[in-house]
Amino acid sequence: MPAYRSPSRRLRRSRGALLAGALASTAALILTGTGTAVAAPPAPDEPVRSGHAWMGAGTRIEQGPASTGGVTPMDTSGVQGIDVSHWQGAINWGSVKAAGIDFAYMKATEGMTYKDSRFSANYTGSYNAGLIRGAYHFARPDVSNGATQANYFASGGGGWSKDGKTLPGVLDIEHNPYGAMCYGLSTTQMRTWINDFYNTYKARTTRDAVIYTTASWWNTCTGSWTGMAAKSPLWVAHWGTSSPNIPSGFPTWTIWQYSATGRVAGVSGDVDRNKFNGSFARLQALANNTA
Repeated sequence: MPAYRSPSRRLRRSRGALLAGALASTAALILTGTGTAVAAPPAPDEPVRSGHAWMGAGTRIEQGPASTGGVTPMDTSGVQGIDVSHWQGAINWGSVKAAGIDFAYMKATEGMTYKDSRFSANYTGSYNAGLIRGAYHFARPDVSNGATQANYFASGGGGWSKDGKTLPGVLDIEHNPYGAMCYGLSTTQMRTWINDFYNTYKARTTRDAVIYTTASWWNTCTGSWTGMAAKSPLWVAHWGTSSPNIPSGFPTWTIWQYSATGRVAGVSGDVDRNKFNGSFARLQALANNTA
Protein backbone atom coordinates (compact mmCIF):
# COMPACT_ATOMS: atom_id res chain seq x y z
CA MET A 1 0.00 0.00 0.00
CA PRO A 2 1.41 3.42 -0.91
CA ALA A 3 2.50 5.58 1.97
CA TYR A 4 -0.08 8.12 3.09
CA ARG A 5 0.74 11.80 2.50
CA SER A 6 -1.30 14.41 4.29
CA PRO A 7 -2.95 17.18 2.24
CA SER A 8 -0.88 19.79 4.11
CA ARG A 9 2.35 17.99 3.23
CA ARG A 10 1.33 17.71 -0.42
CA LEU A 11 0.45 21.41 -0.40
CA ARG A 12 3.86 22.32 1.04
CA ARG A 13 5.57 20.25 -1.67
CA SER A 14 3.46 21.89 -4.39
CA ARG A 15 4.25 25.35 -3.09
CA GLY A 16 7.92 24.46 -2.97
CA ALA A 17 7.86 23.23 -6.55
CA LEU A 18 6.07 26.36 -7.71
CA LEU A 19 8.56 28.58 -5.87
CA ALA A 20 11.50 26.73 -7.37
CA GLY A 21 9.99 27.06 -10.84
CA ALA A 22 9.36 30.76 -10.35
CA LEU A 23 12.91 31.34 -9.15
CA ALA A 24 14.28 29.45 -12.14
CA SER A 25 12.12 31.47 -14.50
CA THR A 26 13.23 34.71 -12.87
CA ALA A 27 16.87 33.71 -13.17
CA ALA A 28 16.37 32.92 -16.82
CA LEU A 29 14.91 36.37 -17.38
CA ILE A 30 17.68 38.36 -15.77
CA LEU A 31 19.95 39.86 -18.39
CA THR A 32 22.61 42.52 -17.97
CA GLY A 33 21.25 46.05 -17.85
CA THR A 34 17.54 45.32 -18.09
CA GLY A 35 16.27 42.55 -15.85
CA THR A 36 13.80 41.39 -18.47
CA ALA A 37 14.33 38.94 -21.29
CA VAL A 38 12.26 39.25 -24.43
CA ALA A 39 11.34 37.02 -27.31
CA ALA A 40 13.41 37.72 -30.41
CA PRO A 41 11.61 38.88 -33.56
CA PRO A 42 10.53 36.10 -35.91
CA ALA A 43 13.33 34.45 -37.86
CA PRO A 44 13.68 35.50 -41.51
CA ASP A 45 11.83 32.38 -42.67
CA GLU A 46 8.94 32.86 -40.22
CA PRO A 47 5.88 35.07 -40.82
CA VAL A 48 5.42 38.36 -38.98
CA ARG A 49 2.05 38.63 -37.26
CA SER A 50 -0.05 41.64 -38.20
CA GLY A 51 0.64 44.53 -35.86
CA HIS A 52 4.04 43.17 -34.80
CA ALA A 53 6.29 44.64 -37.49
CA TRP A 54 9.23 46.79 -36.48
CA MET A 55 11.49 49.33 -38.14
CA GLY A 56 13.54 47.12 -40.44
CA ALA A 57 11.16 44.17 -40.70
CA GLY A 58 10.80 44.83 -44.41
CA THR A 59 14.38 46.00 -44.85
CA ARG A 60 15.50 42.57 -43.65
CA ILE A 61 13.54 40.97 -46.50
CA GLU A 62 15.05 43.34 -49.02
CA GLN A 63 18.67 43.43 -47.87
CA GLY A 64 18.89 39.95 -46.40
CA PRO A 65 19.76 38.79 -42.88
CA ALA A 66 23.44 38.46 -43.85
CA SER A 67 23.68 42.26 -44.07
CA THR A 68 22.32 42.99 -40.59
CA GLY A 69 25.68 42.97 -38.87
CA GLY A 70 26.59 46.45 -40.06
CA VAL A 71 30.07 47.71 -40.79
CA THR A 72 33.04 46.31 -38.91
CA PRO A 73 33.93 48.13 -36.79
CA MET A 74 30.59 49.91 -36.52
CA ASP A 75 30.66 53.67 -37.05
CA THR A 76 29.92 54.73 -33.49
CA SER A 77 31.35 58.21 -33.94
CA GLY A 78 29.24 61.34 -33.76
CA VAL A 79 25.66 61.53 -32.52
CA GLN A 80 24.33 58.02 -31.94
CA GLY A 81 20.80 56.71 -31.58
CA ILE A 82 18.71 53.55 -31.41
CA ASP A 83 15.20 52.58 -32.44
CA VAL A 84 13.11 50.10 -30.48
CA SER A 85 9.72 48.40 -30.21
CA HIS A 86 8.12 45.83 -27.94
CA TRP A 87 10.60 43.26 -29.26
CA GLN A 88 13.32 44.78 -27.02
CA GLY A 89 11.22 44.28 -23.87
CA ALA A 90 11.92 46.42 -20.81
CA ILE A 91 14.81 48.83 -21.35
CA ASN A 92 17.07 50.44 -18.76
CA TRP A 93 17.15 53.89 -20.32
CA GLY A 94 19.62 55.23 -17.78
CA SER A 95 22.13 52.64 -18.96
CA VAL A 96 21.37 53.48 -22.59
CA LYS A 97 22.13 57.15 -21.96
CA ALA A 98 25.30 56.29 -20.05
CA ALA A 99 26.43 54.19 -23.04
CA GLY A 100 26.61 57.33 -25.17
CA ILE A 101 23.25 57.16 -26.94
CA ASP A 102 21.81 60.64 -27.51
CA PHE A 103 18.49 59.92 -29.22
CA ALA A 104 15.93 57.16 -29.57
CA TYR A 105 12.87 56.48 -31.64
CA MET A 106 10.24 53.96 -30.56
CA LYS A 107 7.36 52.35 -32.37
CA ALA A 108 4.05 53.96 -31.47
CA THR A 109 1.52 52.66 -33.99
CA GLU A 110 0.98 50.45 -37.01
CA GLY A 111 -1.78 50.69 -39.57
CA MET A 112 -4.93 52.09 -38.02
CA THR A 113 -5.61 49.69 -35.12
CA TYR A 114 -2.35 48.67 -33.45
CA LYS A 115 -0.38 50.49 -30.73
CA ASP A 116 2.95 49.08 -29.58
CA SER A 117 2.66 47.57 -26.10
CA ARG A 118 5.94 49.11 -24.89
CA PHE A 119 5.47 52.57 -26.38
CA SER A 120 4.37 54.45 -23.28
CA ALA A 121 7.12 52.96 -21.12
CA ASN A 122 9.78 53.65 -23.76
CA TYR A 123 8.59 57.17 -24.51
CA THR A 124 8.50 58.20 -20.87
CA GLY A 125 11.59 56.26 -19.80
CA SER A 126 13.82 57.67 -22.52
CA TYR A 127 12.66 61.21 -21.77
CA ASN A 128 13.30 60.85 -18.06
CA ALA A 129 16.79 59.49 -18.77
CA GLY A 130 17.67 62.61 -20.75
CA LEU A 131 17.52 61.30 -24.31
CA ILE A 132 15.97 63.24 -27.16
CA ARG A 133 13.22 60.91 -28.34
CA GLY A 134 10.50 60.51 -30.93
CA ALA A 135 7.86 58.10 -32.20
CA TYR A 136 7.42 56.19 -35.44
CA HIS A 137 4.46 54.77 -37.33
CA PHE A 138 4.79 51.53 -39.30
CA ALA A 139 2.89 52.27 -42.50
CA ARG A 140 0.26 49.89 -43.86
CA PRO A 141 -0.86 51.39 -47.19
CA ASP A 142 -2.87 48.21 -47.80
CA VAL A 143 -5.38 48.78 -45.00
CA SER A 144 -6.40 52.48 -45.21
CA ASN A 145 -5.49 55.79 -46.75
CA GLY A 146 -2.56 57.87 -45.54
CA ALA A 147 -4.64 60.54 -43.83
CA THR A 148 -6.39 57.97 -41.62
CA GLN A 149 -3.10 56.52 -40.45
CA ALA A 150 -1.53 59.95 -39.87
CA ASN A 151 -4.42 60.86 -37.59
CA TYR A 152 -4.14 57.54 -35.77
CA PHE A 153 -0.40 58.10 -35.28
CA ALA A 154 -0.74 61.71 -34.12
CA SER A 155 -3.37 60.67 -31.58
CA GLY A 156 -1.48 57.55 -30.49
CA GLY A 157 1.89 58.98 -29.50
CA GLY A 158 3.18 60.73 -32.60
CA GLY A 159 2.42 64.24 -31.43
CA TRP A 160 5.06 66.92 -30.99
CA SER A 161 5.83 69.62 -28.44
CA LYS A 162 8.59 72.22 -28.41
CA ASP A 163 10.28 71.00 -25.24
CA GLY A 164 13.73 70.39 -26.66
CA LYS A 165 13.38 66.65 -26.11
CA THR A 166 10.82 65.57 -28.74
CA LEU A 167 11.73 64.80 -32.35
CA PRO A 168 9.23 64.94 -35.21
CA GLY A 169 7.33 61.73 -35.92
CA VAL A 170 8.52 59.20 -38.47
CA LEU A 171 6.65 57.55 -41.33
CA ASP A 172 8.26 54.10 -41.50
CA ILE A 173 7.49 52.98 -45.04
CA GLU A 174 9.45 50.00 -46.30
CA HIS A 175 9.17 46.59 -47.96
CA ASN A 176 5.90 45.00 -46.89
CA PRO A 177 6.69 42.19 -44.38
CA TYR A 178 3.18 40.75 -44.83
CA GLY A 179 2.95 40.41 -48.61
CA ALA A 180 3.56 42.23 -51.88
CA MET A 181 6.52 44.59 -51.68
CA CYS A 182 4.55 47.74 -52.57
CA TYR A 183 1.38 46.79 -50.66
CA GLY A 184 -0.56 46.34 -53.90
CA LEU A 185 -0.38 50.05 -54.81
CA SER A 186 0.84 51.56 -58.06
CA THR A 187 3.59 54.18 -57.96
CA THR A 188 0.97 56.92 -58.42
CA GLN A 189 -1.19 55.54 -55.63
CA MET A 190 1.82 55.26 -53.34
CA ARG A 191 2.81 58.86 -53.95
CA THR A 192 -0.72 59.95 -53.10
CA TRP A 193 -0.73 57.82 -49.94
CA ILE A 194 2.56 59.29 -48.69
CA ASN A 195 1.55 62.83 -49.52
CA ASP A 196 -1.78 62.43 -47.71
CA PHE A 197 0.01 61.10 -44.64
CA TYR A 198 2.50 63.95 -44.71
CA ASN A 199 -0.12 66.69 -45.14
CA THR A 200 -2.36 65.32 -42.40
CA TYR A 201 0.51 64.81 -39.97
CA LYS A 202 1.79 68.34 -40.55
CA ALA A 203 -1.69 69.79 -40.07
CA ARG A 204 -1.96 67.95 -36.75
CA THR A 205 1.54 68.67 -35.39
CA THR A 206 3.03 71.56 -37.46
CA ARG A 207 6.03 69.30 -38.18
CA ASP A 208 7.34 67.65 -41.34
CA ALA A 209 7.26 63.90 -40.87
CA VAL A 210 10.61 62.16 -41.17
CA ILE A 211 10.59 59.37 -43.77
CA TYR A 212 12.30 56.05 -42.99
CA THR A 213 12.87 53.94 -46.08
CA THR A 214 15.48 52.31 -48.32
CA ALA A 215 16.73 53.41 -51.71
CA SER A 216 15.50 50.21 -53.34
CA TRP A 217 11.99 50.35 -51.90
CA TRP A 218 11.52 54.05 -52.55
CA ASN A 219 12.79 53.95 -56.12
CA THR A 220 10.67 50.89 -56.92
CA CYS A 221 7.41 51.65 -55.13
CA THR A 222 7.23 55.43 -55.69
CA GLY A 223 8.91 55.40 -59.10
CA SER A 224 11.96 57.35 -57.86
CA TRP A 225 9.69 60.15 -56.70
CA THR A 226 11.40 63.43 -55.87
CA GLY A 227 8.31 65.08 -54.39
CA MET A 228 9.24 64.63 -50.72
CA ALA A 229 12.88 65.65 -50.91
CA ALA A 230 12.26 69.30 -50.01
CA LYS A 231 9.75 68.46 -47.25
CA SER A 232 10.80 65.46 -45.19
CA PRO A 233 14.10 64.65 -43.51
CA LEU A 234 15.36 61.28 -44.72
CA TRP A 235 16.10 58.33 -42.46
CA VAL A 236 17.77 55.79 -44.71
CA ALA A 237 18.25 52.13 -43.86
CA HIS A 238 21.32 50.50 -45.36
CA TRP A 239 23.14 47.82 -43.40
CA GLY A 240 26.58 46.34 -43.87
CA THR A 241 28.11 49.26 -45.72
CA SER A 242 30.33 52.22 -44.94
CA SER A 243 28.13 54.65 -46.90
CA PRO A 244 24.37 54.32 -47.50
CA ASN A 245 22.61 54.45 -50.84
CA ILE A 246 20.23 57.42 -50.97
CA PRO A 247 16.74 57.25 -52.57
CA SER A 248 16.22 59.32 -55.69
CA GLY A 249 15.54 62.98 -55.08
CA PHE A 250 16.88 63.24 -51.53
CA PRO A 251 20.08 65.28 -51.36
CA THR A 252 21.44 63.48 -48.28
CA TRP A 253 20.43 61.53 -45.19
CA THR A 254 19.49 63.00 -41.82
CA ILE A 255 19.59 59.67 -39.95
CA TRP A 256 21.25 56.47 -41.11
CA GLN A 257 20.25 53.08 -39.71
CA TYR A 258 23.53 51.27 -40.23
CA SER A 259 22.96 48.05 -38.26
CA ALA A 260 20.08 45.86 -37.11
CA THR A 261 22.27 43.83 -34.77
CA GLY A 262 23.85 46.49 -32.61
CA ARG A 263 24.41 46.12 -28.90
CA VAL A 264 23.86 48.80 -26.27
CA ALA A 265 24.01 48.58 -22.48
CA GLY A 266 20.49 48.60 -21.07
CA VAL A 267 18.95 46.70 -23.98
CA SER A 268 18.65 42.92 -24.10
CA GLY A 269 19.90 41.42 -27.35
CA ASP A 270 20.06 43.09 -30.74
CA VAL A 271 18.97 46.66 -31.30
CA ASP A 272 19.01 48.89 -34.38
CA ARG A 273 21.87 51.39 -34.34
CA ASN A 274 21.59 54.80 -36.00
CA LYS A 275 23.73 57.85 -36.64
CA PHE A 276 22.58 61.46 -36.94
CA ASN A 277 24.10 63.48 -39.76
CA GLY A 278 25.31 66.47 -37.77
CA SER A 279 26.26 67.74 -34.35
CA PHE A 280 24.28 67.36 -31.15
CA ALA A 281 23.31 71.02 -31.49
CA ARG A 282 21.77 70.22 -34.88
CA LEU A 283 19.83 67.34 -33.36
CA GLN A 284 18.46 69.74 -30.74
CA ALA A 285 17.56 72.14 -33.53
CA LEU A 286 15.60 69.37 -35.27
CA ALA A 287 13.76 68.69 -32.03
CA ASN A 288 13.00 72.39 -31.51
CA ASN A 289 12.03 73.01 -35.14
CA THR A 290 14.78 75.58 -35.51
CA ALA A 291 16.87 73.55 -37.95
